Amino acid sequence: MLPHILVFDSGVGGLSVVNELDQLLGHYHLTYLFDNACFPYGELAEDFLRKRVVELLIPLCKRILPDIVVIACNTASTIALPDLRSYLSVPVVGVVPAIKPAAMYSKNHVIGLLATPATVHRPYIQKLIEQFAKETQVLRIGSSKLVKLVERKLSGIPILNEQLQQIMSPWLNGQGLSPDVIVLGCTHFPLIKQQLVSVFPDNVQFIDSGAAIARRVGQLLKTAHLLADEVELEGERLAYFTEEGVHSQLLWTPFKDYRFKAIRLYSDCLCARLQDEPSIYVVETPAH
Repeated sequence: MLPHILVFDSGVGGLSVVNELDQLLGHYHLTYLFDNACFPYGELAEDFLRKRVVELLIPLCKRILPDIVVIACNTASTIALPDLRSYLSVPVVGVVPAIKPAAMYSKNHVIGLLATPATVHRPYIQKLIEQFAKETQVLRIGSSKLVKLVERKLSGIPILNEQLQQIMSPWLNGQGLSPDVIVLGCTHFPLIKQQLVSVFPDNVQFIDSGAAIARRVGQLLKTAHLLADEVELEGERLAYFTEEGVHSQLLWTPFKDYRFKAIRLYSDCLCARLQDEPSIYVVETPAH
């Protein structure tokens, strides 16, 4: 029986993680939920997001009984993982910017962190730097604009190189330190990696945590004996969004490219509210 993975993001960035899961795992059932009603998460208050993520995901987990949950959003991961893990008995995998490997690969000991404004300023980023990049200069660009541009690109509106150059200008103008390794600290950004590469010198390397997430998911599924043997079936794929609109419908094309059979409004999540006893939200791993 195929394992069932739930991937969550505020937008389409989680598709970069789906791409890595596909390359590593092959066949599995997939449910993807993106909270376009509150996109982008990087501009919202922590207390609101903590409650929002839990209220969206717990009822969905109760309904679909996934084997594993992937929070494919740096902001949501840093805020909501402890709560989700306390309510769910299935594994919950979050995203951590690839500071450690970036520091290892850097030759000039200068790396760049490209993420949302919320992510680049979070205390946990400083902890990662202190733990894994003490001898490395870490430059930071936090851009909600770039996240929005990626969403627009996947709905059919191209990104101009001039727009990228404007956002990346602190690292491109030659007036200060320039990183030789750039961490893509938002899951949206690997979706435009090749275009980002085109605006930087050839010696700049880009790194993200998508492959590491996929490996972690694979390890957990293997430990739980849920990895499927070679099968012909690809697995069912459904995507849900939280707000109806023109943009959500335009996103059908990229989801179709990832073999989703439908993209639908998931209104039930919007009505969900936490109760006084969180134990009712414990979701057991379904029998296989």
